[in-house]
Amino acid sequence: MNALAAVGSLTMRYGPTAALDDVSLTIAAGSYTVLLGPSGSGKTTLLSILGGFLQPTSGSVTIKGEDCTMMPPARRPTATVFQDYALFPHMTVGDNVGFGLRMRGVERSARDEKARAMLATVGLPDAFARKPHQLSGGQRQRVALARALVVEPQLLLLDEPLGALDLKLRRQMQDELKSLQQRVGTAFVHVTHDQEEAMALADHIVVMNKGRIEDQGPPQRVYANPRTAFAASFMGESTLIPVASPVAVKLKAKGQVALRPEHIEIVSAGGNLGPAKIEGIVYQGSFIRIQARSLDDLALVFAIRTGTELAVAIGDTVNLAVAPRHVMELGG
Repeated sequence: MNALAAVGSLTMRYGPTAALDDVSLTIAAGSYTVLLGPSGSGKTTLLSILGGFLQPTSGSVTIKGEDCTMMPPARRPTATVFQDYALFPHMTVGDNVGFGLRMRGVERSARDEKARAMLATVGLPDAFARKPHQLSGGQRQRVALARALVVEPQLLLLDEPLGALDLKLRRQMQDELKSLQQRVGTAFVHVTHDQEEAMALADHIVVMNKGRIEDQGPPQRVYANPRTAFAASFMGESTLIPVASPVAVKLKAKGQVALRPEHIEIVSAGGNLGPAKIEGIVYQGSFIRIQARSLDDLALVFAIRTGTELAVAIGDTVNLAVAPRHVMELGG
């Protein structure tokens, strides 16, 4: 891996509380890294330390081989896009985009030219003379991206940039963000608590919890073979089966097991998960989410595709099974 940035043994304490606890991470050049976790997991703290807005209690930050741990934000080869976009309302879009260049002493004609080119890159070629209030939420987000990218950072940091958008626009912007990152080639580090957003964007997912990294790697691996129970439950829904439970014994598992809803099937008889009584049915568009409880009081969640001929109702007892290849044994 061609490493662009690395954090080593980062710890960030606020009194007795550790917002980050001995975190180490490498970010590859040209990668799209997503820091995924719940509120309080440390993901925004890590992003802020990468950007120079916070100084860690201990540990190091290196970008392109240079120690940036104590370096202020303005001197780092980074740029940050915040959730609220932080555009200057009294400036035109062109002046907003060119603001970083202005702070670097670039003359007016040159920065206007670069701003126009970057606005074209993000799909807003006609917005140069407009004011931020004349744009939609999605357009303002693109302006914020253009302003960050025009200074040609080595590392672009995005702090929940899609959090203020509605679902339809958020999905549209996911596609546009990924496409933009691939075109410009800049390494992106993106903070979110949304698993679907993380899967749509990342080639490297970092699952965080209580100031530590629970799991990291390509999204397909983290989803299909999570390392811990937390990673299994946060990176998509799963049923967790305790060690030595009757179901775990049936599955011949050596440790705790996680099962994805799409891998649990209704079978006509038998089944290695045994019979279970249906307690809840929720229609979710392309699939139906079903909650059931086994005879040994294990809560199970599984899914069937909408439109299948299989008919189930609350109170029915069904036989459930999972293929051995879909049994995910966890490390902790």
